[in-house]
Amino acid sequence: MAKYAGSNAAGILMTGLGHDGAEGLLEMRKAGAKTIAEDDSTCIVYGMPRVAVELDAVDHLLPLEKIAGKAISLL
Repeated sequence: MAKYAGSNAAGILMTGLGHDGAEGLLEMRKAGAKTIAEDDSTCIVYGMPRVAVELDAVDHLLPLEKIAGKAISLL
């Protein structure tokens, strides 16, 4: 997505474990995409979103109920 869509994309990272998604979100942000991650207040597992925040891969850190509205406004 980062390579082909760049600033024409938005990435959303939700609850989960690991770091691969966070690293992908960082690549998207570096390519100019807008990025969103679910905050810890609504995550079942605040693993991957936490890593994304630590990597500075997140433009908007939001609770689950606000993600869709933000994504729509960005696109």
